[in-house]
Amino acid sequence: MKPKAYLETTVVSYLTARTSRDLIVAAHQKLTRGWWERRRNRFDLYCSQLVIREAAAGDKRAAGRRLEVLEPLALLEITDQARQLARGLVTEASIPRKAAEDALHIALATVHGMDYLLTWNCRHIANAEIRKVVTEVCTAHGYEPPVICTPEELMGD
Repeated sequence: MKPKAYLETTVVSYLTARTSRDLIVAAHQKLTRGWWERRRNRFDLYCSQLVIREAAAGDKRAAGRRLEVLEPLALLEITDQARQLARGLVTEASIPRKAAEDALHIALATVHGMDYLLTWNCRHIANAEIRKVVTEVCTAHGYEPPVICTPEELMGD
């Protein structure tokens, strides 16, 4: 059985966007494309209606490319349990209210038993300073959180 990975919107954005002039972003884009080409088939990939909504925003052509990539992925349902855990992450794990949707990404991956949450959002999701508290909150709510990581961290050997 393959490990299950939830793709947060930044991964799809980096995968489909024109190469950035910002060297760090361009490197992240290259790593994401490499992961997509060499590693994605080793995982069962999931997203959510939240990812679809975020990916559909902005430039129509760019949104179309993002949505095309997401189309074959299985969708995780936004359940009451996920909403409740997301609220807990905001109130108990120092995720700012303005980043409530980031908390919902974490909650969705957690409630649905994903092995990995793949993201380039290192401000509110793949953040080493809050990761411990996120784990504590998820555990206190009766869930085991996924490994939250970037595509670079999931490249394998």
